[in-house]
Amino acid sequence: MTRPARTAFKTALALTAAFALPLAACAAPRPAPRSTPAALQPRPDAPPLVVAVSIDQLSADLFAEYRENYTGGFARLLDGVVFPSGYQGHAASETCPGHSTLLTGVHPARNGIIANGWMAKTPEGKLVNVYCAEDTARKQASGKGYTASAVHLLVPTLGERLKAIWPSSRNVAVSGKDRGALMMAGQNADAVYWRDGNGFATLAGRTMESTAQAASDAAAALVAKGADAYAAPAWCASRDRAITAGSLTVGTNRFAMAPGDGNGFVRSPRVDEATVALAQALVESHKLGADKVPDVLSVSLSGADYVGHTFGTNGVETCITMAALDRMLGDFFAFLDARGTDYLVVLSADHGGLDLPERAVQQGQPGAHRVSEEWVPAKLGATLASELGIAGPVFAEGSASGDVWFASTLSADDRTRVLAALRSRAGDKGDLAAVFSAEELAAAPIPSGDPRAWSVIERVRASYMAGRSGDLIVVLHPQVTPIPRPGPGYVATHGSPWDYDRRVPIAFWRKGMTPYEQVQPVGTVDIAPTLAAAIGLPLKPGEMDGRCLDLDGGEANTCTR
Repeated sequence: MTRPARTAFKTALALTAAFALPLAACAAPRPAPRSTPAALQPRPDAPPLVVAVSIDQLSADLFAEYRENYTGGFARLLDGVVFPSGYQGHAASETCPGHSTLLTGVHPARNGIIANGWMAKTPEGKLVNVYCAEDTARKQASGKGYTASAVHLLVPTLGERLKAIWPSSRNVAVSGKDRGALMMAGQNADAVYWRDGNGFATLAGRTMESTAQAASDAAAALVAKGADAYAAPAWCASRDRAITAGSLTVGTNRFAMAPGDGNGFVRSPRVDEATVALAQALVESHKLGADKVPDVLSVSLSGADYVGHTFGTNGVETCITMAALDRMLGDFFAFLDARGTDYLVVLSADHGGLDLPERAVQQGQPGAHRVSEEWVPAKLGATLASELGIAGPVFAEGSASGDVWFASTLSADDRTRVLAALRSRAGDKGDLAAVFSAEELAAAPIPSGDPRAWSVIERVRASYMAGRSGDLIVVLHPQVTPIPRPGPGYVATHGSPWDYDRRVPIAFWRKGMTPYEQVQPVGTVDIAPTLAAAIGLPLKPGEMDGRCLDLDGGEANTCTR
């Protein structure tokens, strides 16, 4: 489950500041992409450029809610091959795990990205926090507190696989978050950039290329100057209503940005506009799609996630954001068209999201509420210690939902008693739906097939990895927000095994494609094998967890070479 301490971008940086240490069981050697005969050529009809777009916190429900109003990039995609019921099948529906599936085709249980962050043991046996996109073996390279890297991703991305076969293939990624760019690019990227402060940054030891530096400077100049509010489209009027959450009021914001307001840049569509501008510059500077060797451009747009956490998902703020995304993607596709680029674009998301409960109870969900303080690990641990007569601490760290780690001093017998005590609290009464131990998850097979039909333990298993995941995985009931008290920038969240967090849209578009819409469920792990087949990249059985989706609505089959 999304832990408030790890999901907010700045807090994630702070958590990892002290932990750039060599860790045991932290980054296992990663298998290299399979060797392929040098004579292998792409399919004759392979797209010279694959554009993979991820919109952070774009649930399938949110995408569908406004589809009749789209006139730009979303409208273009809806005229292609659409799978409105895509699934991030795993329970850890967070940014890092979700992005890790999109271009690897592998569930977090095998690709190693089991959460936005986890705990690991140092060689001395100390438990420390690990951020999913940090290189724990390297000292910090800047004031950020960690060295950004995809070292924890244990399988290759599509772009890395292409470079292993055709070294001239370009693998380029840009995002509003380092974890968004790195999980889609992998460890072998020609260019990878992410929003850092009011500008953009790249990997330690690399020099910002001039086009990226210009985009970064432009973003910083915009923040320094400030900007007027966005206009709300007429179709957003019904969402324009104030909602009180604790001491905050949301539901009417239009993103006016005062000079120097970095939060106003990040928690608005502006961060995505800057990201798309940089993506466009990288297309030009790297000549993406200019020859027959396929290139991959990954564009991860983070604004909708920041907006969702700050204002919720069903207010005018998200409505304005969806309109802005539709417009900016339409402009980006028009830019590619004007260049004469033949490209195949896929759109999906890393996870969905749950609206703030204060609004949900007014909209037909009377059971929606915030988790009780009693489930916060520190308080829960104290309660269990008193109840069971345990002298020391019970938990090292965790959240009200998701991974929880026992204190290293807790005995095996006490761990068993704590698990039993937690399970006695699970059920119809209270907030706790289920609790699973690491041992039972490790013994369960990784699920396959229809993700809609997976049991709760199967959903949790899909993002469980021994040695990285918690000692316990805690699941709250649906419609329970794991934020006891709302605060600035964090009134709503995601990260559960429930479908409002797992269901995301998947859409493909290419000029000349025979369109169709298939409502039956597919997985985000199906995206990479589908793109591999469209390019002509052979895969061995079992290399990816997903399957190829035929992108031709007629008699032809894009899954056959």
